[in-house]
Amino acid sequence: MIQMKEKTQSQAMPHLDELYKEIILEHYRKPHGREPLDKVDYHAEGMNPLCGDEVRLGLQLKNNKIDKVHIEGHGCSISVASGSILAEMLKGKTIEEAKEISKHLKDLMHDKSSDLKIDIGDLEALEGVKKFPVRIKCALLPWTTFEEALVGHEHVEIS
Repeated sequence: MIQMKEKTQSQAMPHLDELYKEIILEHYRKPHGREPLDKVDYHAEGMNPLCGDEVRLGLQLKNNKIDKVHIEGHGCSISVASGSILAEMLKGKTIEEAKEISKHLKDLMHDKSSDLKIDIGDLEALEGVKKFPVRIKCALLPWTTFEEALVGHEHVEIS
């Protein structure tokens, strides 16, 4: 007797994990936010001493909105991609809107619900990181550095 196997949903359609990996790798290879700023309204540096990831972030405001984001540093693909996504997403947002997006990512990483009602775009690709708890800090480093810049801290270490 021959048994027929049903195709599971993951076999029938492209696996989302693969798509998310591609988004992360694309942001790693061609990161956003590398353009220099004309002026710096907020600045902070972040570091994860456990893995060596480093981030330098600057924000330029115009008309009470984030006009430009400059982010650079070095680290793993997740950290660099997360910084690139931050630069892409926060441009044109108010500080309050940007804080909400940052909070949403933290909630996402820690399996908390969020009431954010906007398209989170490539930020969704980072959701898979929560399967690897040791990598969550990699994804959050740029966002934590962003939040610390807003409160005036120049240097941040997460471990």
